Amino acid sequence: MSAPMPDDRSFQVLEVVPSRLEVSPERPRRRWSTQAKMALVEETLEPGANVSVIARQAGISPAQLFGWRRKAMQAGVVQGERHEQRLGFVEVTPTSASMIEIVVADVVVRVAADIDQNHLIKVLRAVRQA
Repeated sequence: MSAPMPDDRSFQVLEVVPSRLEVSPERPRRRWSTQAKMALVEETLEPGANVSVIARQAGISPAQLFGWRRKAMQAGVVQGERHEQRLGFVEVTPTSASMIEIVVADVVVRVAADIDQNHLIKVLRAVRQA
């Protein structure tokens, strides 16, 4: 229920001046040196690196680190996937054998000759990350 209206129908104007959120502490913005940014970005390019974990360990948001990495790649300062080879596929024609063996490092993956290409990609990526 609203407050009763005064008889003279007058109103008051409240003047509010917004300031920084009063509940959050005042902290100066951190300034990251180029060397520190590059060290973090290069760490994200290592095989099996988890960008979100690296960012949280450094005390920054994952979005910030992804942004630094994207800018570094666009500027040509670093190259993505420099340590890993891209997956490539060749046309496989089934023969009398119904199994295909794929060797990835010290792991042998045996799949049916008629496996779906997208499923095979997922399996090979899982093997490479393990």
